[in-house]
Amino acid sequence: MVEELIPQCSSKGCRAAAVWQLHWNNPKLHTPDRRKTWLACGDHRETLGAFLDARGFLREVTPFTAASDAVIS
Repeated sequence: MVEELIPQCSSKGCRAAAVWQLHWNNPKLHTPDRRKTWLACGDHRETLGAFLDARGFLREVTPFTAASDAVIS
């Protein structure tokens, strides 16, 4: 039997279901078109986004609808 993994929030210790995708890159390490993705629940979308934005890494926030639609990096 294969257990289906449910995408979870990337915030440390949070196991809530993901509802947002935070697309980011570190311009010192990544080419401009490269996007890394963090997943966030409704409670952590603001704090994860603020963390990335304060460093100039946040590029876009989009709704997370299904694991098959996510770009995992």
